[in-house]
Amino acid sequence: MAADDEELWAPFLAFRAEDRHAARLRRHVEQDMKRGSRHVPRRAAALSRDEIVQAAIKVADAEGADAISMRRIAREVNAGTMSLYWHIASKEELLDLVIDTVLGEQQAPEPSGSWRADLGTLARNARSVFHQHRWVMDFMVGRPPSGPRSLQNLERALGSLDGLGLDKATAMNIVFTVGTYALGTVLREIQEANGERYLEQRFAGVTDQERTEMTHEFLARIRATGRYPHMTALIEAGIDPDAADTRDARFEFGLSCILDGIAARLPGSPTQAPTATG
Repeated sequence: MAADDEELWAPFLAFRAEDRHAARLRRHVEQDMKRGSRHVPRRAAALSRDEIVQAAIKVADAEGADAISMRRIAREVNAGTMSLYWHIASKEELLDLVIDTVLGEQQAPEPSGSWRADLGTLARNARSVFHQHRWVMDFMVGRPPSGPRSLQNLERALGSLDGLGLDKATAMNIVFTVGTYALGTVLREIQEANGERYLEQRFAGVTDQERTEMTHEFLARIRATGRYPHMTALIEAGIDPDAADTRDARFEFGLSCILDGIAARLPGSPTQAPTATG
């Protein structure tokens, strides 16, 4: 993490009420720091905040965010637990740093002059990051909404909309709409992947012929109810709405619909619709 990022974190950390144990440990570290650098443990001096954060992300990717603890991350970086407190005040601060670092990986592009291209890139990057760190989608719900890297992405995305004649609230709604689409798509794709695993387990040890017979029996039952004619037609046409090999195309289709809808609501558009800012 760059020095300017360290400074940017200050206002965010000011809102956090540390637990008493973490605060007590931090005070010990601060007292040692005041005595002079010669008292800094060798391993603590060799560590960096970014190294600690990256180790925590690696643990979360492998085992989930609940596996993150100061003691566990200290083992990952081959240091004593107290060494971490020279760089990070508490587990809560570490978790916030982890979330902000992961969300920062979305890397909103610098405004290029094409709002559509910029927001499209941001949506694709967000989808990629959420799939790479799937744990973050559930975990970030309980964390603060923004950190320095998150704000940088938001700042760039809003900058992409400059010159379009939008009021600030509408511009923010547009950015949030694109981000929400990416997040919702990944949730849907994870659900699809879970469904695939369920079917694989259900059909384990079943021959292709038996699987076909079971599928036809299921379809016959659905058709017999008379309640699902559209779904029946879809299945009979051989269309799998959850097919893994169509996910990218489905994402791009939805993204195009979102961007087309935004374009239609921009000031001066022939099809401009009333904007809602509330």
